[in-house]
Amino acid sequence: MNTTLTFTGWDRPGITAELLGSLGDSVEVRDIEQLVVQGRLVLSVAVDTEDVDAVRGLATQLGLQLDVTSECAAVVDRQAASAIAVLMSTALAAADVGRIAGEIADRGGNIERIIRTAEYPVTAIEVTVSGVPASVLKQALGPISTQIGVDVAVQSADIIRQGARLVVMDVDSTLIQDEVIDLLAREAGCEAAVADVTRRAMAGELDFAESLRDRVAALAGTPVSALATVRDAVRLTPGARTLCRTLNSLGYRLALVSGGFTEIVGPLAEQLGVHRFRANTLEVQDGRLTGRVVGPIVDRAGKAQALREFAEEFGFAASRTVAIGDGANDLDMLAAAGLGVAFNAKPAVAAAADASVTAPYLDSVLYLLGITRGQVEALTR
Repeated sequence: MNTTLTFTGWDRPGITAELLGSLGDSVEVRDIEQLVVQGRLVLSVAVDTEDVDAVRGLATQLGLQLDVTSECAAVVDRQAASAIAVLMSTALAAADVGRIAGEIADRGGNIERIIRTAEYPVTAIEVTVSGVPASVLKQALGPISTQIGVDVAVQSADIIRQGARLVVMDVDSTLIQDEVIDLLAREAGCEAAVADVTRRAMAGELDFAESLRDRVAALAGTPVSALATVRDAVRLTPGARTLCRTLNSLGYRLALVSGGFTEIVGPLAEQLGVHRFRANTLEVQDGRLTGRVVGPIVDRAGKAQALREFAEEFGFAASRTVAIGDGANDLDMLAAAGLGVAFNAKPAVAAAADASVTAPYLDSVLYLLGITRGQVEALTR
């Protein structure tokens, strides 16, 4: 007959070794699970003996509570995880977590594990679920996420989260807080007109390539020195340096794909250790912008194509790619990636993406990849 021993109490190094060692060489372990929560140990082990006097005495010496179950004790047939949900918020309320847990239960899902992965700059917890497909869970939790103001990103548990991936990022309003063409328009004295076209293009109201040509045309005659002024003016999104530094340290490959301009994107890539980039190039003659771009425009389709080409170059399957963007011209790229992340995105983009992040910190994306804040901080020591 199997006997299940469940120990609870304060954890310390070596405690598991002592407890199991006291059972003796002839006792077979049939099943075992261990968890430490807030410094408290829960160790449950199914063994093929009813002689537990020695371990009972040791548990008392160690200050542990011991529950012994012999009736119908058997190896538990645990379900394989089907989905992983990451919850993020600057203030994660217990009631909000409870509501999400209720939605999981209502759809026949069971929570197998919950761990906190970060407490700064946002609180992030990772919930492992069995019994319900990720697609069903995403559909159920999407509306709840909006209502309670908590980011909820659902991924299939089949996705291998360990190991390096290719991460491709949009630039304007994603990696940086600005729209570069609007900054150039300010230097050219046509800011208001260009900004309105930019807004409509990012919302998907205008064809991106056509809108870009119209905006660039308005820059004709601008001194090329304006590019240096804009390079100095762009503001990185909070967490951008941490995101890039961490992913580089873990062996990821990084790329920037932008409907903006190589004159700005190239130096950003070099500054942040980004391996590849693709953007549009402004034509210059006699020290001034001509109002035209050189070569094919990097538009919505071009962004997705760049992701595929970079993945092939670095040897990553599509499932090992991540795309991050905010605008309508990022939609194809987000769809082509194994994980498409909408970062402070327009509503239509957030709805279409695999995951949506509304926190203003770009390094929050790390938690969607299974990287914890502890790992981030360890890499910076």
